Amino acid sequence: MKQVRITVIRKVRHEDLIERYENPIEHACGMNEGDVFTCDGYTRPEGLCESAWGSIAPFAMALASGANNLYDGWMKDPCSAMISCNDGFRPVSFLLEAFE
Repeated sequence: MKQVRITVIRKVRHEDLIERYENPIEHACGMNEGDVFTCDGYTRPEGLCESAWGSIAPFAMALASGANNLYDGWMKDPCSAMISCNDGFRPVSFLLEAFE
């Protein structure tokens, strides 16, 4: 079984959507660009947003199990994936990389 490194690559804020549709939230996201987590593919790493884990988990499990070349080679590194969380107001992009 491989390990999977999860790196926060980018956070985006859609201010226009927040202003128009979202109720005020004091602390919506604790992820920061450059944060790095490691997992076995099955267990959410401590400190990683639970909602983000819901988006990431199937890909982390596949990579940890040895899958590669996901989606017919859309990644330069076949043992990786770029996945975003499902927050439409402030999506976070995560790079997942399998390693021994």
